[in-house]
Amino acid sequence: MYKSFYSLAKTPFSKEIHPSDAFQSTDYQGALNALKYLQKSKGIGLLIGDPGAGKTFSLRSFKDSLNPSLYHVIYFPLSTGGVMDFYRGLAYELGEQPKFRKVDLFRQIQQGIERMTTERKITPVFILDEMHMAKDAFLQDLALLFNFQMDSINPFILILAGLPHLKTRLTLNHHRPLTQRVIMKYEIQPLSREEVSGYIDHHMKVAGAKMPIFTETAIEAIAQRSQGWPRVINNITISSLLFGSQLKKELIDEEIIRLAVEESGLQ
Repeated sequence: MYKSFYSLAKTPFSKEIHPSDAFQSTDYQGALNALKYLQKSKGIGLLIGDPGAGKTFSLRSFKDSLNPSLYHVIYFPLSTGGVMDFYRGLAYELGEQPKFRKVDLFRQIQQGIERMTTERKITPVFILDEMHMAKDAFLQDLALLFNFQMDSINPFILILAGLPHLKTRLTLNHHRPLTQRVIMKYEIQPLSREEVSGYIDHHMKVAGAKMPIFTETAIEAIAQRSQGWPRVINNITISSLLFGSQLKKELIDEEIIRLAVEESGLQ
């Protein structure tokens, strides 16, 4: 096992890393700052980025920063079930017994949000992930569902997260009622070449590495192959550590990276 070969205390580049141990890249901090702004302002926000950019981790970090006595977080990835399942899920999470008709569900959700805010003094936070998969009718529904007192108040936080083309879709005329109410937009960009090096070094230290294991040429190869996307960096580095330990290489060089990339099918 590569952990013992490289004298690591933890598995590096793990999905389970705690937000406090995250690498503080420019865009990670930018995403959190944008989400904090939305927290203070309330209303609707948009967080987008390519696959593996770190959207879900940023959302998890934001969720973990919220006081559970003041905020009730409802996370719903759009890939899990149909649209009516989504509406029923929202009603249930708000403490309601879901109705069957769509119009009744809308009323339940709005009343549940108002009760949570006014009676319990808790702000509901809705995180809707994979929204690039949403049908036009669903996006249009959101503009109606999250309209309170003729759009005079926002007793909620709604985060729409997805791939970059979600932003393009929202520019279409039939989505203007929703787009005009989005008060925060942030697109996560890949890590820079310097940040790739810092990212790898940071995660190896978090895992317990006492000295550098990846050579500069290896890091350069990772930066080129991954184009700075964290998930791809994770895949390459883990594969290279496996190869390195199997070949008894104390240092990971560009040749090990090449083997790892070929094995991962990333070339």
